[in-house]
Order: sequence, then C-alpha cells, then structure tokens
Amino acid sequence: MGVAGDARASVVSRRHMEAGSWRLVLAGRLLPYALIGPALLVIIGVLGYPLGTLLWLSTQHYGLRELLQHQGVFVGLKNFQAFSIDPQFRYVVQVSVIFTIVNVGLSMFFGTCIALLLERVSRPVRVLLSAGLVLVWATPSIPAINLWQWMFDYEFGVINWLLTHLGAGNYIHHNWFENPIQGFAVITVIVVWGAIPFLALMLYAGLTQVPRELVEAAEIDGARPWQVFAMVTIPILRPVFLVLFSLSTIWDFGVFNQVWVLLNQRPNKDYFLISVYSFQESFRVSQYGLGSAAAVVMVAILVVVTFFYVRQTVRLTTEAI
Repeated sequence: MGVAGDARASVVSRRHMEAGSWRLVLAGRLLPYALIGPALLVIIGVLGYPLGTLLWLSTQHYGLRELLQHQGVFVGLKNFQAFSIDPQFRYVVQVSVIFTIVNVGLSMFFGTCIALLLERVSRPVRVLLSAGLVLVWATPSIPAINLWQWMFDYEFGVINWLLTHLGAGNYIHHNWFENPIQGFAVITVIVVWGAIPFLALMLYAGLTQVPRELVEAAEIDGARPWQVFAMVTIPILRPVFLVLFSLSTIWDFGVFNQVWVLLNQRPNKDYFLISVYSFQESFRVSQYGLGSAAAVVMVAILVVVTFFYVRQTVRLTTEAI
C-alpha cells in the first residue's frame, strides 16, 4: 500500500507540475496580447468607428436632404459603379497615382542626398543644416503654402521677377497654374520641400548605425563611394527605406492642402487629386455618399500599394529575429 500510495502521489504531483507549466506557458503567450489590448481598443475606437461610418456612407445616397433628415437611402454598390463609368474619376485616379510616384521618388532622392551630406560635413555645418531642416519641418503647412503662393504669384511673385532678371525669359505676369503641368510642378516643389526634412533626418539617423568597419573594408577592397552605398549601406538601411517609402506614399497620395490653398479653394477639374475630388463631391456638391465612396477607393488603393512595403518590412523583421 505504501509503495502504491507513493506512486499515486508521484503521478498526482507530476500532473500538477505539468498543469502548472502549461498555465505558465499559456500565460506567457497571452501576456503580449494582454499588454497591447488597451492600446488596441483605443485604436479601434479612434480609427475603427470613422472607417465603419465611411463604409456605411459609401453605400448610401446621402445628399443635403438626407443630411437634414439624418437618414440616407441604401443604394449598395451604385456609388462605386458610378465611378467605373465616370471618365473624370479615372482621370483623377491616374493623376493621383502619377503625382504620388513622382513626389515619393523625388522626396526620397533628395532626402537621401541630404542625409549623405549631413554624414560628411563638419559638426558645425551639420548642426546648422539640421536646425534648418527642423525649422522647415516645424513650419505649419498653411502659412508655408501661403508663402509659396506669394512666391509664385503671377503679379507680385518673386519667382517670376527672379527668372526674368536671370534671363530665363519673360515671366512678368506669368500664371504658373494656367497650365496643369506647370501647376503640378509647383505643387510638387512644395510637397517635396515639406517632405525632405523628415526623410533626411530619419535617413541620417539610420546612416549613423551603419558599422564603420564594413564601409572601411569595402573601401579597402577598392569599392567606389556609389558601390559602398549600393552594396553596404542600402542593404543595412532597407527596413528604414521601406518604412519611409510607405509613409511617403500614404502622405503624397492624400495631398490636399497644397492644391486647395494654392488655387484659392477653387481648383478646376484638371487639378483634382483623389482627396480633392472626394472633398468636392462631399462638401461642394453635397453628395456625401459619392464623396465617401471616393475616400474608400482612396484607402483601398493605399492598402494595395503599401502592402508590398509592409510585407517586406515584416519579412526583414522575421529574418532579423
């Protein structure tokens, strides 16, 4: 009996230990979710409700009458079907995509060049350049756009005066926004100017983390500066580039203030980006359902475009772990 009792006690004790270990494992697995749970609930409340309302409005015929009655008319996917046969909306999407590609490319190029410059200049010059970048970054967007609007003004603009006096041609009373190509070039200058500080400072911070011994080893082996950058720096900074490309795509695809302010809140259809088109349909034409559907299309395009960046970032993080 004593031996049997000891055996039973040993089995019970082992089961208790196994149950305790499983509880510890389960608690360890659930702990991360418990820690991010409160933040996740806040994000769902702050972002989920507006997105849900946007999706609901996109399936409604919701004009000024429905706004006063606080009751829309369900039309299903008719708002999206209207976009499929609307040549204006196709033009808006095409222009928005091209505009985003050009602005992201230029922003990343100049941001990278300035980051490389910050790495190579002396400390006093680096401090001055960084301070200038921070001041540009800290400037509120509307006053900055108003300043650029004055600089490109057809009557009193300093850009017209400067180009004329430099012998580039007769730019007196030249209206930059009469031609959409020139107008979008001006808008691109302003967007890139505003994006460079953040990109340059983030890339410079990444450059400081590149091991110096790897760069020196490549230089000893005879690699040229561009080869060092392509073969050593870019692979190390790939996660940073992916994040910045993703953020730049989101920001530039949703550009609104630059167009709206520069054109005095009256942009013609040639200047309709998808954000401007959505605002116009919602608040100028009072077709809130169509405007919401346009915003949903905008979000869907962003999800598709940024999926590659997110997937690559997750893959690099997994490999690093």
